[in-house]
Amino acid sequence: MPTMPKSIFWSRTDTAGSEQVLLDDGHGLAARGTLLAVDPIPWTARYQLTTTPDWATTRVEVEAEGPGWLRRVTLERAAGRWRVTTAEQGDLDKALVAAGHPRAGLPGTDDPDRLADALDVDLSGSPLFNTLPVHRLRMAAEPADVAHRITVAWVLLPGLEVVPAEQIYTGLGPGRVRFASGTFTADIDLDDSGYVVRYPGLAERIDPR
Repeated sequence: MPTMPKSIFWSRTDTAGSEQVLLDDGHGLAARGTLLAVDPIPWTARYQLTTTPDWATTRVEVEAEGPGWLRRVTLERAAGRWRVTTAEQGDLDKALVAAGHPRAGLPGTDDPDRLADALDVDLSGSPLFNTLPVHRLRMAAEPADVAHRITVAWVLLPGLEVVPAEQIYTGLGPGRVRFASGTFTADIDLDDSGYVVRYPGLAERIDPR
């Protein structure tokens, strides 16, 4: 497994949690990351991500784990179609119900063709994945107020259900984009490389002291 030259760390602001990613963005993006959160129950997720040189996602593998359960989903895109495979051990639903929460959806999707329009994957709770469309759409080189309506393959944590989701990215000038999905909107601050510095209501980057 190759080493990665860069690292980014975020602290969640919506719940107790964090994310660290190791990455290489010299030729598209290759990344390995770990997320931790306590809601709706304590869980850890690990992911691996690769893109084409123009930042279209080609493969994402996510493994989520908590006491008594483990789930895994892999999404691979080739020839314009997504292949989705899953694995599961233990009983996540039992843990959720015991904590007073609804059951999770099944991991993956029963119809990968619903994801046909998606060129990006969005992992819920991860600021890293907002960078994918920013780079792929070359938003840093655009004037402000240009809106892009896209479909993503949205991977929900901790259950790893995969659903198509419509999102809108609008440039707001250097270092800022507006993200919208349904009734939710957030103005996200980015660094010069297009990575999230502050995502209101979700996460803030923590740099070494």
